[in-house]
Amino acid sequence: VQLVESGGGLVQPGGSLRLSCAASGFTFRRFDMRWYRQAPGKERELAATITSTGANTNYADSVKGRFTISRDNDKNTVYLQMNSLKPEDTAVYYCVAVRTYYPNYWGQGTQVTVSS
Repeated sequence: VQLVESGGGLVQPGGSLRLSCAASGFTFRRFDMRWYRQAPGKERELAATITSTGANTNYADSVKGRFTISRDNDKNTVYLQMNSLKPEDTAVYYCVAVRTYYPNYWGQGTQVTVSS
């Protein structure tokens, strides 16, 4: 099982980034996917979720209206489009695969830094 995030980096406030998470080693289309984030000294936060088919999504209040989660089950990839970024969005972002009766699968994380 492997989840590999990419797309992080340094961006100015108000900018955009698109994170990708490429999955392999499991049946991606049967798993819900989540993006978590963790800032230094803060608790981990669930930022966004998407169901296995992509039919339903949910967002933390802190990112609602600015972030969009999506997935391509043909490419075994989940995305997080982040717009209107703020300094408080600075964190390590992790993608996680979730399915009942299965362990959660985590990626290694990608750093997002929002700073002028």
